[in-house]
Amino acid sequence: MTRTKPLHLVLLALFGGTIAWFVETLLASTGRAVVIPPVTLSFALALIGAIVVVMALPVRRVARRVEGARVDPFYATRVVMLAKASSLSGALLGGGSLGITAYLLSRSVVPGVGSVGLAIAAAVGAIVLLACGLVAEQMCAIPPDDDDSNEGRPNPGGLS
Repeated sequence: MTRTKPLHLVLLALFGGTIAWFVETLLASTGRAVVIPPVTLSFALALIGAIVVVMALPVRRVARRVEGARVDPFYATRVVMLAKASSLSGALLGGGSLGITAYLLSRSVVPGVGSVGLAIAAAVGAIVLLACGLVAEQMCAIPPDDDDSNEGRPNPGGLS
């Protein structure tokens, strides 16, 4: 699996921001209430990010060849996939939250501080999820071997 590229994250953030901006504009032009992220969203995103990093700790021990550390290869694969999904979804949700924030601040009548604050808090939570996903993905990376004397022998850490 390849590492998450910064260009993909930027493109997802721009896509999320653009879609959020257009949805907010569409809702306001049809006379409906605009979307304001709930306060629990930012906490949930940050908590999910922390859980992903905690799940990557056993894989990091195996990847760094800590003596006695073992992990199921399927578990390691799931953690890497979850880390990548977290970084991509964090970029998408962060862009969407920033798009909502930009929409709210661009109106001629600025909404209440609470609305803008909730949108900014959701963006911060999404950025925390993005960062935690990237950190967990880095923790799961197997470092390159310094010597080629291990060829032919199985990996003692438990990952292949």
